[in-house]
Amino acid sequence: MPGMSDTHPGSASRVGHTHDGNDRATVEGDIVTAPTIDQGRAPDASLPSAYFEDVYAARADPWDFETSAYEDAKYEATLAALPRARYARGLEIGCSIGVLTARLAGRCDELLGIDMVDAPLARARDRCRDRPHVHFERMTVPEEFPVGTFDLIVVSEVGYYWSVADLERAQRRISDGLAPHGHLLLVHWTPFVPDYPLTGDDVHDAFLTGAVDDVYHRGGRRAACYRLDLFERA
Repeated sequence: MPGMSDTHPGSASRVGHTHDGNDRATVEGDIVTAPTIDQGRAPDASLPSAYFEDVYAARADPWDFETSAYEDAKYEATLAALPRARYARGLEIGCSIGVLTARLAGRCDELLGIDMVDAPLARARDRCRDRPHVHFERMTVPEEFPVGTFDLIVVSEVGYYWSVADLERAQRRISDGLAPHGHLLLVHWTPFVPDYPLTGDDVHDAFLTGAVDDVYHRGGRRAACYRLDLFERA
């Protein structure tokens, strides 16, 4: 995809991790071949809040959400993938500093952004201070989940932080929180990152193959370094 950079959470320029040719997935044109879930590779625990507290303490926008051409193009693709012009109640899991949240706000009558760390939530609240229909809460999925149902749930660049067990729990909670005919949109970086329990492909494939009642796949797309899949509840 034109304008994409090859940086993302976990890259050396972001939080001190290094990649070499053996760390990354194989990229061929617009197709990314990433490892499937390997129980020997995947850690038993999700990344803890302390990991992200350290990341945000080092840098307020550690993944350049505000300035990256890659992120900007991905956000445009995310919004373009939404089938409806407007949603009554939206949920963004892992909202970080609220850059995507601010864009989603224009498509939702009510929008809740959740994250597990206070520092990015403070910036997200400030970014959306002139949008009274946008709210933020500190919450850790899957241990916690908002009350009620949503006709839009966005899971963008967060699923690979979960362990296999937590991903399965998150699937169930997300399914339970999706209103009839509601949309679930997944967007994730696909190359392998050493720190992360899973890859983006692991996450998307789990939703495609997992036994989640009444939720079906409407379609998806791949770019050079990310994957997008849309689901709908019957």
